[in-house]
Amino acid sequence: MTMATDAAGLDLGRFLRRGDRIVWGQACGEPTTLIEALIAQAESIGDLSAFAATSFSGMLTPDAASKFQLSSMGAIGALRTLTAAGKLGVIPCHVSQVAPMIETGVIGCDVAFVQVSPPDADGNHSFGLISDFVDAAVKKARIVIAEVNEQVPFTHGDHVLPAARIDCAVHVSRTPVEVPPAKIGETDLAIAQHVAPYIEDGSVIQVGVGATPDAILRLLHDRRDLGVHSGMIGDGLVDLVEKGVITNARKAIDAGVSITGALIGTKRLYDFANRNPKIGMRASSYTHAEATLAQLARLVTINSAIEVDLTGQVNAEQTGDVYVGGTGGQVDYVRAGMRSRGGHSIIALPATAKSGRISRITPALSGPVTTARTDVDVIVTEFGAAELKGQTLAERTRRLISIAHPDFREELDKAAHAIQRRGF
Repeated sequence: MTMATDAAGLDLGRFLRRGDRIVWGQACGEPTTLIEALIAQAESIGDLSAFAATSFSGMLTPDAASKFQLSSMGAIGALRTLTAAGKLGVIPCHVSQVAPMIETGVIGCDVAFVQVSPPDADGNHSFGLISDFVDAAVKKARIVIAEVNEQVPFTHGDHVLPAARIDCAVHVSRTPVEVPPAKIGETDLAIAQHVAPYIEDGSVIQVGVGATPDAILRLLHDRRDLGVHSGMIGDGLVDLVEKGVITNARKAIDAGVSITGALIGTKRLYDFANRNPKIGMRASSYTHAEATLAQLARLVTINSAIEVDLTGQVNAEQTGDVYVGGTGGQVDYVRAGMRSRGGHSIIALPATAKSGRISRITPALSGPVTTARTDVDVIVTEFGAAELKGQTLAERTRRLISIAHPDFREELDKAAHAIQRRGF
């Protein structure tokens, strides 16, 4: 039988055991009331651990993370402060691997924390703002604690949470985590100018959230019948749907529906998605699956990077001894975009970092290889687009140097000399 309570009456000790492993919804689907309770009560229960894929709430501070062990698939959002403080265990993995690892017990899940909408007429709750691996966590967990939030939209997904599956329902009414649109700068607009030509009428797009993705979306208002199949979507989607640009009319699958695993934005996006059948929330076993993505022609995937070396290797995780990103869904979508008939895979990044003192086109990476050079298609900076697919290593160096900042091209030419001479 489901126990119902409010935030003040939530006693996690009634449900959690010493040594329990917790998995909760990520991004804007963070169950903030439950996380607050965990931070306050974890030490009295003892030896707890949790998996948080990303976090934008700001609640997971180094002090909070000292009360239980915390792991993640990367340092995305507010989790960067935890890696800097040595309070986060990073599990290198793709988004598409998280649910299978939960299902097989590689990522332990004794307790699932989920944020859900109020129930429908049949007593089923929507997972609201996040789908990806939450249903896998619910199915694996011994205990399911649901934050039933009146302000979470009821979205159409491939899974619902029946009231009977909830062990403890915590009823709240609070603003879900929001990620406001980033301020778009001149560099973002310049990058967008080079990306936009790859997106034609009828293209299906995968894009993240942030200043550069938003700048790209702004340049698509003259397109027709764009489709969306993306691990996440933000507020920029709403503009393009309202202007009739995004219709999903030409997609071979999910025609008429924008498919995503996460809504990362503000109340504007959440209100738009509420009971909207044209927004389809899907698990990562669908959004990132090779079999699904292979059915999408004209798929254009757009991802970011910290740096790219002269042969096309991409690092999206770490710079030196500082971990600032993660693998996420990049590799799944890079491969899909490169292989899609009429599609492209684009890695977009500014040419420099640290106010122009460091080139992001580098002779060698300062961190791990997130995406292999064999999977790379197009690299874009504010100085142009380097099409690398099918090019020799020597030619790749020349094309990448041409989109580096001019201040670093001579230095990069010297570094590339050996590759150009040997051919590898």
